[in-house]
Amino acid sequence: MKRARIIAPLVVCVLALLIAAPASNLAVAAEQGRGQRGTPEFGPPNGSLVIVGGGMRDPAILQRFLQLAGGPDAPIVVVPTAGGGEDYDEWNSGLQAWKRAGATDLMVLHTTDRTVADSDAFVEPLKRARGVWFGGGRQWHLADSYLNTKTHEELWNVLRRGGVIGGSSAGATIQGEYLARGDTSGNTIMMGDHTEGLGFLKGTAIDQHVLRRNRQFDLVEIIEQKPELLGIGIDENTAIIVQGDIFTVMGQGYVLIHDANASIDGGPAGDDGPAGKGGSFYFLAPGDRFDMRTREATRAGGRGGRQPIGRVKKKGGG
Repeated sequence: MKRARIIAPLVVCVLALLIAAPASNLAVAAEQGRGQRGTPEFGPPNGSLVIVGGGMRDPAILQRFLQLAGGPDAPIVVVPTAGGGEDYDEWNSGLQAWKRAGATDLMVLHTTDRTVADSDAFVEPLKRARGVWFGGGRQWHLADSYLNTKTHEELWNVLRRGGVIGGSSAGATIQGEYLARGDTSGNTIMMGDHTEGLGFLKGTAIDQHVLRRNRQFDLVEIIEQKPELLGIGIDENTAIIVQGDIFTVMGQGYVLIHDANASIDGGPAGDDGPAGKGGSFYFLAPGDRFDMRTREATRAGGRGGRQPIGRVKKKGGG
């Protein structure tokens, strides 16, 4: 009987740990995904995306990524390939930033050879990863190395297991379906010689550093030519956290929504603009939420509820 009394509390303790470990992730998913129905059309069916507009000076964003991965001891793979270098070791700046954030199980994964990226040996670290982070640079480097290889498929498997994929600057844009600023001749060309991203966030074109570098109008070109896409411009030290078809804004700046089917309703003269002119894009602040399926943005209202963001009008009425 003594043996039974000792084992029972141990079983209860182990079960409690197993339940508690993912509890925070489940709570985040439940809150953010409330109201979603069926298989997502835009975001991944499982797992999360953390898409950052550059800067990476907000520690809360790093901590949110680690939380979604399962905590600081979760296995994290850092991919610095966008930087354009031939080799990266454990002292590269991207890896060091995660060490300072408290991550303990880190590995660098990098190649410029598609044959290597398509090999079983190269993708082995991804099979145990709970999080993958893409650093900044030029996004076409990531497409050249990993698009439609075994690495690309294993990245999807990280999400299928409920993990998280994140990235900043070029590491943000590569997560969209359409690759904005993907031209090898320079980063001012919005529609260039590389147009396909890794597509973790379907039906989107993602831009970064938008306000810091006065890029707020640049996605207009893409949306005018491809009106079926949703343009998402993210400022520095700002992120969108994607789960299913809904994302929430966090950080210190703003996110711009370019939607061919929506506009800003112009007010009377002197109200937010001369002669009451509207606009083709609008801003989301930290805490705002966007449903990519319905193309509706909401902001926290009174008594814990949410309300539509003002002045945003669907074209054709509404």
